[in-house]
Amino acid sequence: MLKTTVLGAFVILAGYNKTERPRNGPDQIMNRMDLPLLQLLKPRNAWLAWLLLVVAIAVTVVSWQFSIRLVEDRTEARFRTQSLQLKTAIEERLLNYEQVLAGSAGLFAVAGKVSRDQWREYVDKVDINRYYPGIQGIGYVERIEVREMADHIASVRAEGVPKYLVKPLGTGPFYYPMVYLEPGTESNRSALGYDAFSDPVHRKAMERSRDNAIPTVTAKVVLVQEELEEGQASFLMYYPVFQGGVVPDIRAERRMMLAGFVFSAFRMNNLLDGIIGLISPFLDVRIYDNGAVARKNLMYGSNLGSLDNEFSFEMSQTVSHGGRDWLLQTRSTPAFDYLASDPRPSIVLGSGVVISLLLFAVSLVLIHSRLMAQIGAGRYRAITEGAANVTLVMDEHGTPLYASPSCFDILGFDPDEVQAIALESLVHEDDWPQLQQGFDDAVEAPGKQMTVIRARIRDAADNWRDMEGTYTAMLTVPGVNGVVLSLRDLTQLKAAQSELHRLAFYDPLTGLANRQLFRDRLNSVVRRSRRSGEPAALMFLDLDGFKRINDTLGHEAGDELLCQVAQWLEGCVREEDSVARLGGDEFVVLLSEVSGTDAASKVAETILRRLCQRIRLSDHEVGITVSIGVTMISLDSEDPGTLMKYADLAMYRAKEMGRNTYQFFTPAMNIKAARRLLQQEELASALEGERFVLHYQPKVDLVSERVIGVEAFLRWHHPEKGLVSAQQFIGLAEETGLIVRLGEMALRQACIQVQALERAGFEALKMAVNLSVRQITDSRFLDMVRQVITETGVSPEKLELEMPVELLNEDPRMLRELLVSLNDLGVCLILDDFGAGSCSLVALQQLPLDVIKIDHRFIRDIPYNVSATDVASAVIALAQKLHLTVVAEGVETPQQLSFLKSAGCTQCQGNLFSYPLDEDALIGFLIRQYERPLIS
Repeated sequence: MLKTTVLGAFVILAGYNKTERPRNGPDQIMNRMDLPLLQLLKPRNAWLAWLLLVVAIAVTVVSWQFSIRLVEDRTEARFRTQSLQLKTAIEERLLNYEQVLAGSAGLFAVAGKVSRDQWREYVDKVDINRYYPGIQGIGYVERIEVREMADHIASVRAEGVPKYLVKPLGTGPFYYPMVYLEPGTESNRSALGYDAFSDPVHRKAMERSRDNAIPTVTAKVVLVQEELEEGQASFLMYYPVFQGGVVPDIRAERRMMLAGFVFSAFRMNNLLDGIIGLISPFLDVRIYDNGAVARKNLMYGSNLGSLDNEFSFEMSQTVSHGGRDWLLQTRSTPAFDYLASDPRPSIVLGSGVVISLLLFAVSLVLIHSRLMAQIGAGRYRAITEGAANVTLVMDEHGTPLYASPSCFDILGFDPDEVQAIALESLVHEDDWPQLQQGFDDAVEAPGKQMTVIRARIRDAADNWRDMEGTYTAMLTVPGVNGVVLSLRDLTQLKAAQSELHRLAFYDPLTGLANRQLFRDRLNSVVRRSRRSGEPAALMFLDLDGFKRINDTLGHEAGDELLCQVAQWLEGCVREEDSVARLGGDEFVVLLSEVSGTDAASKVAETILRRLCQRIRLSDHEVGITVSIGVTMISLDSEDPGTLMKYADLAMYRAKEMGRNTYQFFTPAMNIKAARRLLQQEELASALEGERFVLHYQPKVDLVSERVIGVEAFLRWHHPEKGLVSAQQFIGLAEETGLIVRLGEMALRQACIQVQALERAGFEALKMAVNLSVRQITDSRFLDMVRQVITETGVSPEKLELEMPVELLNEDPRMLRELLVSLNDLGVCLILDDFGAGSCSLVALQQLPLDVIKIDHRFIRDIPYNVSATDVASAVIALAQKLHLTVVAEGVETPQQLSFLKSAGCTQCQGNLFSYPLDEDALIGFLIRQYERPLIS
């Protein structure tokens, strides 16, 4: 930029000297060299240069201070972000550990009595060292009456704990010794028999957990097995287990029916070092129990702070879990400040000073040139005859004396006959007075170039041409002796400007304002709303299902639909409001002034009614709807970019609410969007890092009582959360389009697993893979399935594709063609979640389906909900009439299984038979089930 400025200055200087160089010979040239530098720097000569220097230095200082503030704000924002992320990570890890205890309690609820070997096997499968760092162990505390003490000690010793004793002994009537504690390390075995209820800290947490039937966290403790390690703060989390596996509704019954507690013991350092090292390695982190800063309450300290206890930023947050409040205190450290330092303020200051000096130097050069040009005693004035302008020389009465040759090219008049032309007859009558006034003003100010005058001039073809020109009186200049009028033709320029304006500010397809013009209008409305205090509204609209119409009927049909929508939208708003197309099927509506949200709601409802209709495109009748996001100006924001973002977020919320509706922006949408962006980045990174695995849940045939297949479930090995189920990230994957790649990876891995099962001797098992609507409607889906089957070598008959019932809402013709092609490959087609949504019986009859799966929400309420049992019975009967196999998923109780067998259901799957297993556990399960039946 600086190089261009200096070069431009010298070009201007050269052009000035070329046109106005006095022709007085060598003496004049010598005079130009005689201007001293001190004289040039005097304020009367160089005041403009000095002013430019002062302004440039001032701008530099302001920019420097502003850049410093930006760096400080960015550093503080980074600190706050890391602090908030740390709190969220701690809460999520505690919640995961709570879920581990819930699973442990569920083991007792399902099995009733759990042996020591079963407990050890369960904890080994949980693999706490790998997935749940910080857990010292997972154990079980059993409630023992005084009269049962001797039998209890004997039974535990018989199980392989020869030195087992209940300690300390109190007065009863109940004791709560630690019966199980895994992993079975030496330190953990030393804690067996310890009556935690005898300790007030433990007792308080256990009583709260028992009375409220919730997981409860103890205060800061030192673990029994680590009494000598005073520096390692710890805590325990208790989860009640009641007799019969059912939580009583009354507190008194809970106290009577209490069987014991499952618990986890945690070391704070092991629990938090990994989280802090990943999220905020350069922050000083301290955690205090009971929400109070005190040395006795210190649960964790990273000890990264300054020795002088100096810090730039500090933040305190409360982490609440299990009835305990922890004060999370984060402070910046010298290392954090060093990493956050930025050299840009210094660069701004240095470059600003250099640019200021260069601008000062360029100004001096231009001033020097100007002074040198004025030193000459005489100068000639030349009239340039260019093809781009019409130059006329008139006498003092306005009679044309001369016309440039361009007069013929532009106006069509012969320059030699210009004296015979009456100038007034060529000028539009409305423009002649100002042209005449300009001539008179030029005569009164000889040598001075007058202001530009615009006029309409008639050419030889009797067409009006827009022109502009200036007068310069040179009546006393030898060789000219007249008043010079220089005219420039603006006709083509105006036409080009008009076309450029249309292309620059209007959408070429619909004729609506484009993004740039709409941004200007939005800025204007925001400023007006800020001044007047009157609210306005911004609406972001997106057509529902437009991509499907565009892909199936072609782009011409899509363009026709967009033009029709544009006309409908313009008919829904006032003349002072604005409608624009941002691109694709995205439109925006700007209500320049509304009385409030009710008025904006009425407009949104009008648009919904107007656009919710059917239209004929390319001999096809299609229905369209629209989703609308609304944000209020300036109630939500006064920044145009932020308003556009808020309206977009509200529109996506309308999509989530089922489409064909409108939603107003709320601050929660912004927080959710930021969180989803972070989750999207994590998901993409996990996909690139291949951190996804499959777990497999067996599917059982109720007649043969054998496993006939497995269903693959996608799991994410999250570095912090451990193993994450698909329900927590599939929705985000579908929105971002990552589901296509995830689905291909899952299908390929499932096919490979089928081959592994065959090699292990389980040739008859089938593999079911879940699909989403986004995957199936992808244009490459069918080719992808064929490619995976070919590359893995799997037999298509071993593959089952589970499709959600929402797929039936897609284009019926496209859906039938796709399913027929899949059926021709030989794969089994399963309709999943049947009964959860709208499902056409005609579709069930016409589509080549093999199996339907009853939605687990109906199975869950069997046999206690009469409606659920009726629906399940009806679905089974309907499937039998249609010659379809019925699979009941989510079977968890013997009562549910008994009902399904009596109703005629042939296949089931659920936690009653097995939880989803990894590859190794699946092989072991299959071997065991062939040794004995699963159903008794």
